[in-house]
Amino acid sequence: MNRNQKIALGCGGAGCLGLIFLVIVGGIVYFVLTRQSRSRRDYDFNVSTNRNSNSDTDSNRSSSRNSNSDSDSNSGSSSSSSSSLADDDKHKLYQAASMTGDAEMLRRVTVKLGLTNEDFTPSDDYINFLNDHAKWAERNGDFILSLSSKEKAVAYVNEHFPE
Repeated sequence: MNRNQKIALGCGGAGCLGLIFLVIVGGIVYFVLTRQSRSRRDYDFNVSTNRNSNSDTDSNRSSSRNSNSDSDSNSGSSSSSSSSLADDDKHKLYQAASMTGDAEMLRRVTVKLGLTNEDFTPSDDYINFLNDHAKWAERNGDFILSLSSKEKAVAYVNEHFPE
C-alpha cells in the first residue's frame, strides 16, 4: 500500500465515522425535542360556532334563493339530526366509522353528520371538522384504542348511529 492509498483509506474511515456520529447526535436531538414537546402540550381548546342567517328581499335574487332551497332541504335532514349529537359524540362516530374500513358506512356517517352533502361532496364544515378531529384524536387516544378491531368499530357505529 502506498502513501496515497493509506491517506484515502484514513479519510474514508474518518468520513464514515463522522457520518455515524452525526446520525447518532441527530437521533438524540430529535428524541429530546419530541419528548419535550409531548410534555409541554397544551390541552386547552376553543370551540366556536358562527351561525348567520341572511335574508334578501331583492326580487332579482329570489330565483337564486329558490334554486338553493332544493339543496338546503337535502342537507337539512342531515344537519338537523347531527345537531342533536354533541361534538365529542360526532368525533367518536366519525372515528369509529373511519376505522371500520367500510367506505359506504363512512359515507353514510359523514352525510348524517353534515360533513358531506348527499352527493358526497365536502360541506363547508368538513375542513374545520377535520382540523378539530386531529386535536380531538390527540386527547382521546384511549377511545381510539378501544376500537382496536374492525368488529368493535362496526359495533360502535351500529350502536350509536342516529338513523
